[in-house]
Amino acid sequence: MSIVVDGLVEVHAALQHAPTGAVVVDRAGVISWANPAFASIVGEADPAALRLSLVTLWMEQEDGEALLQMLQSHFATSAEARLPWTRPTTFTRIDGAEQPGEITLAPCAGAFDQFAILHVRNMIRLATAEKRFSQIFENLPLGLIVIDSRQRIVQLNQALADLFGYAREELVGSSLDTLLPPRYRTEHHHHVDGYTHSPVARSMGLGRDLTGLHRLGREIPVEVALTRLETMAQPLYMAIVTDITVRKRGQEALQQTNAQLEEFTYVASHDLRSPLRGIADLISWIREDLGDDTMTPEVRHNFDRIALRIDRAEQMIDDLLRYARAGNRDLETEIVTPCDLVEEALSLALVPDTFTVDVDIAEGGSSFRAPRAPLATSLRNLIGNAVKHHGGAEGKIRIGVRENGRYTVFTVDDDGPGISKGNEERIFKLFHRASPGTSGEGLGLAFTRRMINAHGGMITVRSPGDLGGACFEIHWPRVLLKEMDDD
Repeated sequence: MSIVVDGLVEVHAALQHAPTGAVVVDRAGVISWANPAFASIVGEADPAALRLSLVTLWMEQEDGEALLQMLQSHFATSAEARLPWTRPTTFTRIDGAEQPGEITLAPCAGAFDQFAILHVRNMIRLATAEKRFSQIFENLPLGLIVIDSRQRIVQLNQALADLFGYAREELVGSSLDTLLPPRYRTEHHHHVDGYTHSPVARSMGLGRDLTGLHRLGREIPVEVALTRLETMAQPLYMAIVTDITVRKRGQEALQQTNAQLEEFTYVASHDLRSPLRGIADLISWIREDLGDDTMTPEVRHNFDRIALRIDRAEQMIDDLLRYARAGNRDLETEIVTPCDLVEEALSLALVPDTFTVDVDIAEGGSSFRAPRAPLATSLRNLIGNAVKHHGGAEGKIRIGVRENGRYTVFTVDDDGPGISKGNEERIFKLFHRASPGTSGEGLGLAFTRRMINAHGGMITVRSPGDLGGACFEIHWPRVLLKEMDDD
């Protein structure tokens, strides 16, 4: 008997400070000793108070009955053949709260004939994490699907089922091929096999258009991101599937519009130039036939007006061509510095000496990669407009640069008459002039906006600005979004 007592004392000492619960029980499930970790699980402050109570009292009835059956089988087996047994369970605490746990029945060294050790693991953190994951999985407005190493669908959320037109129960257990167009299936198997050997979170189909197969047989343009799910059982892999149908349609519509605009502009310029040149030649010949000596001053003035208007019409055709080309993104990029861009724009904008120019780039002076020409041209156009539409011999212009998120913001502010209320958007339209008394065809701001938009930026105006006139802001992207890179 002393051997048994000594053996149990050693077991108690080893388990006293274990981070998981431990209980020594006999074949009837009576507790002879419990450590503080187990007492905490059931809400008892003093582990000694648990002595001589039944461990099954803290368990649900079904789990308690299963444990008693296992104890009988455990003690009916020879000591050398006893193996651990594990089962998830739920404990009911003193305060009535339920505590998820996991029990493992193991032999008790030194007291094989009378006692066994019940190891108890508190699963509350794991259960909470699983609940949070389940809530995110079910409520995320993106399609989520989990597959195993055999590419069988293990789990999916309602968003993915709706995307592909299936009921969830129809897809669970089926092959992933169900959601793939036939032409992709063989290649996709190779890609997934390669991913399982090197499971690093990444996007699928970089540089390629991916589609999924709807239940009705139509294909859906999608984006897919893959990641591995860490589980204690078999390896699982989760895909995040995004329907990009609307975005694709928008991109295609924009591309078609740009192509049609460019085609129309080239055709119109060709068809308009020929008759204009014919008219110019006819006017020149009539003038030569009449001779300057025989024409009255009024007739000569009218001939000059006709020639001027022909020149203006040809200039409008050239401006239309420039506007169409402004929709093409410049792929040649370099490291640009805001300070250099502002200096270059000021040197080319021909700002009169009578104008005061203040430059503030302290907060946005860091360099970034961008196409230099369209950005420099946009700045030059805005600075030139600030002078052109000022209306006075003297004026003030303030140029600022700051960083705002993924954009560098260039501000051109002046103390001129500003933009009349209601015209803030109209000034960016073709052939609309901000100041009727100035020269030009009203294409500069339309050209500038089209060029900025083509490179992923935007331009806005507010009036009055800080100086009382118009304040234009260019938001130029320091980092391009993926859809811009894919163009």
